[in-house]
Amino acid sequence: MGTVGKGVMPAVMTMWNADESYNEKETLRYVQWVLDKGAHSISCVGSTGDNISMSTKEQKYIMESIIKSVDHKVPVYPGTGRYSTAQTIELSQYAQKCGAEGVLVIMPYYLQPHKRAVVNHFRKLREAIDIDIILYNNPRFCGYEMTPVEIKAMVDEGLINGIKAAHGDANRIHELKYHCGDKLTVMYGHDYAPMEGFFAKADGWLSGMPAIFPKFARTLFDICTIEKDIDKANAYWTRIQPFVDYFITYNTNDPHWHEVFKYVLKCQGFDAGLPRMPLGDLLPEEKKKVDALLADMGDIL
Repeated sequence: MGTVGKGVMPAVMTMWNADESYNEKETLRYVQWVLDKGAHSISCVGSTGDNISMSTKEQKYIMESIIKSVDHKVPVYPGTGRYSTAQTIELSQYAQKCGAEGVLVIMPYYLQPHKRAVVNHFRKLREAIDIDIILYNNPRFCGYEMTPVEIKAMVDEGLINGIKAAHGDANRIHELKYHCGDKLTVMYGHDYAPMEGFFAKADGWLSGMPAIFPKFARTLFDICTIEKDIDKANAYWTRIQPFVDYFITYNTNDPHWHEVFKYVLKCQGFDAGLPRMPLGDLLPEEKKKVDALLADMGDIL
């Protein structure tokens, strides 16, 4: 095990053909574009990468495809979390076999297991693999969360090396850094307050928006962590705020952010396809709205 990759870690998308089969050539071209735009590392086959619609066989093939293509130019952290501990171990061991530097593991979801079971899930996973484990702490997807104190106990036991804090609240970064210090790599894991996360000493940004705007994400990270210029960072973020206002639609959930992201990639020259059903394409008026938002952002993309 090493130190979990820091900096901008886009949760890359998966390109599908019209029949929903894997478009390998276009996915790998897109992944290289993300790297060329400044990503420090990537996560693949996670929720942004459509893993919930993949079979285990597909997920293994796609993660291996991406890991081998990246070829250690940057660290790769596939999403391998399932409700089942056995399936999580199977996918994580395969990621290790393929050469992944670590895995991103969402906590067991749907049945909302009690905390003792969750810790044991990660304990069994830690016994089964030697690479880094990033815990994906997402109460919106799981229905519960591990608290900073509970995370500290897992870190002290050696179960996890990093965390994706997906709450959006930058205070989670403060809490985790206070309780865990440098023993835990803390990644800001949402799309609406990365600047605040960086100034709270987040080690990086792991989310979907860096996967469609990697140049913007890297520039913002550098302004915040290298230049440490709050006013410049705030002005830069303001350029993208209208887009954030549009796609984070918690009240209506229409259109879905995944549909918006796929269309944004299409606008940037990729044969991105559509999300697998039940999601689909944007409506014509929604596409016009995204077109206008992208035109306004211009040179920051």
